[in-house]
Amino acid sequence: MAPKRYSDFVAFHTSLLNQTNAPPPAPLPGKHWFSNTVSNPTLREERRQGLESYLRAINEADDPRWRTCSAWRAFLNLPSSAVGNGNGSATTSAKLHAAITEPGAAGTQSAITDPTLWLDCYRDMKAHLHDARLHLTRRDQETTPQKQHESSARAKSSLVRAGSLIGALEDGLKNLGDANADARSCASGKRGAWGGGNALGDGEIRRRKDLLVNARKEKNGLEDLLNAMAAKSRIDNAVASIQDKEALVGSASRKPARSGRVLGKETERTRELDNQGVLQLQKQTMEDQDMSIEELRKIVQRQKELGIAINAELEIQNELLKLTDEDTDRLEKKIEIGKKRVGKIS
Repeated sequence: MAPKRYSDFVAFHTSLLNQTNAPPPAPLPGKHWFSNTVSNPTLREERRQGLESYLRAINEADDPRWRTCSAWRAFLNLPSSAVGNGNGSATTSAKLHAAITEPGAAGTQSAITDPTLWLDCYRDMKAHLHDARLHLTRRDQETTPQKQHESSARAKSSLVRAGSLIGALEDGLKNLGDANADARSCASGKRGAWGGGNALGDGEIRRRKDLLVNARKEKNGLEDLLNAMAAKSRIDNAVASIQDKEALVGSASRKPARSGRVLGKETERTRELDNQGVLQLQKQTMEDQDMSIEELRKIVQRQKELGIAINAELEIQNELLKLTDEDTDRLEKKIEIGKKRVGKIS
């Protein structure tokens, strides 16, 4: 289960109240308004014990209403089939712990024997592989060694969890295959018994085996990538130590370097980066510049379209002015003719 903050427990408590219309058997520990649990180990341990008692009270309560709601499964990342039918006597702390930590780890009673539960665990395993890949990608993008180490640790944790799930899924698929064989033996003795229970077809079992093979290949590839990154980090640290030692030992006797081409001054953003980090920063800077140029191009394009529209409007107005001038000339000529005729009559 992923680490939870106190605010997550508050939201979980609210969801339980909304879905069950009843308060849980134990109250949620209160918040310390005038003390910080981050800097106070005593308060932090007190809160941890209170939250643990809060969850245990819900898990061990005779009334299963809180354990059967969706908020409970979502908060503990439980598969939909791992909760059971809601009978209080059938749901024990050991089964809940086995469902949370590792399917099949608590013995044969908690092994995966249901096809739907197998698919739920497979989706959890794929989610852990996705998280591991995401953490490895973030490790390449981090700029400080501390954040890189944190990303590597999270990736390793996700890979360990995925490996445990792959082993449990393989054992579960073996159990499903045994159920398939039992169903065949029953079908040979009784017509219509084939397809009942938790048995799967041979084609579906082969498909799931292929899924596990591909998942294990993906996990091994991510582990190789993680190990390669760790080896590269050790080499970089060793090279940096050698360079520091040479700088300390030979700084007094070293000859002044010849003046040559300067590639660029060190900045605050590049001081803590290696070559890969500087390259990534340069790519990001170029992408930002490309985006700025694209925005500028759009602005210029809009200005051009506006200028073309204004020019077209001016041409129309000029044509209207020409027509007005022509009408004025014709009117003046008619007025002159009228004046001449009036003069002849008078």
